[in-house]
Amino acid sequence: MKAVILAAGEGKRLKPITSLVPKPMIPLLGKPILEHIILGLKNIGINNILLIVGYKQEIIKNYFEKVAKQINVKIEYIVQEEYLGTAHAASYAKKFIEDDTFLMMYGDIFVDTKLFKDIIQKFDQNNFDGLIALKKVNNPQDYGIITLNSQEFVEKIIEKPIPQQKAGNLANAGIYIFKPLIFEAIEKTQKSARNEYEFTDSMEILINELNGKIVGFTLDDLFWNDIGLPWQLFDANHFLLDKLNKEINGNVEENVKIQGKVFIGKGTIIKSGSYIQGPCFIGESNLIGPNAFLRPYTSIENDCHIGMSEIKNSLIFSNSAIPHFNYVGDSIICSNVNLGAGTKLSNLRFDRSTIKMKIKDKIIDSGRKKLGAVIGPNSQTGINASIMCGKKIGENSIIGAHTIVNEDVAPNTLYYQDSNGNVIKKSI
Repeated sequence: MKAVILAAGEGKRLKPITSLVPKPMIPLLGKPILEHIILGLKNIGINNILLIVGYKQEIIKNYFEKVAKQINVKIEYIVQEEYLGTAHAASYAKKFIEDDTFLMMYGDIFVDTKLFKDIIQKFDQNNFDGLIALKKVNNPQDYGIITLNSQEFVEKIIEKPIPQQKAGNLANAGIYIFKPLIFEAIEKTQKSARNEYEFTDSMEILINELNGKIVGFTLDDLFWNDIGLPWQLFDANHFLLDKLNKEINGNVEENVKIQGKVFIGKGTIIKSGSYIQGPCFIGESNLIGPNAFLRPYTSIENDCHIGMSEIKNSLIFSNSAIPHFNYVGDSIICSNVNLGAGTKLSNLRFDRSTIKMKIKDKIIDSGRKKLGAVIGPNSQTGINASIMCGKKIGENSIIGAHTIVNEDVAPNTLYYQDSNGNVIKKSI
């Protein structure tokens, strides 16, 4: 069996995290999301993979040309020149698939890779034309919902149903197995009201016009997340850290306390007086301490400096510095960020209500009572800057000393307060 991964999207809802990298390349515990998926496919014997790429394709290609050799898989690439919908993206795979059954999924989905074995086993035991993975959700109005008949075959596909439609709560999880007949259905697919070729429309054509059968497979308790919003990265990080094994490959000085499951990569130095509470991941060539306090569910990638500061439940990407008397809680710090001494990131409202974040000009409730900031790559703060909870700082921006950030900061902006407390914003 071959695999096709659709990895051409830009990930606009995740910006500024995706300002310099495509969504499938966001790092989790030392590997991009996409690498975790590819390793899961290899583990069940799928060694021939096609990546449909687009946005910042060169980053994906350059990275996986090396990884493919290391893990002994064959990875091919096709560039999606136009973004005309999911069916249009899937159509690129026809020549690669030829006459084989194939697994297809979206490259921004993070899932317990045990699922791959389970769905292949179910597909092989029966004579289906397709299989779709499904996930029970509490908010079906936000998803494409699949209704099944008594034999668990797909009966209806309803995009973001209203309650009156009583469509159920089984959401399309974006992972499929198909026979090549699906490409005949794709060829028959017309543009939708959104002016796109929708893969769900292709599935309906397969069922209604080509007499195909698509069985549903419910994930039940298996982890799944489409990582469409910044705080969903915390869920994936938790899932991986909960499975972490303790491993110390770096240099740990005397008078360091390590509690629980902690991974420390090669070349990392943990200096005296530091306290690390697992689960916690620390990558390679980092300098931690002296007197750093790393609390549970913190992940630090490579080449970072964490000094006399406190980090809790946060993702710190490579080449970033949090060196002097900083607090970072429930936040995402992108690559090459420097926090000035005394910079604090708020993560809790006084009224203890859930924290909202602005996503593509819409205010979205995260459902979380604790949520800090997202700081884009190549940004920095001056001394004693304070960033309020749920705020985003765009890439390449500078926050002035003693400044309180109570709104999102656009990319490439110098943002500071003058002596009268007036906020000044300048493009840089």
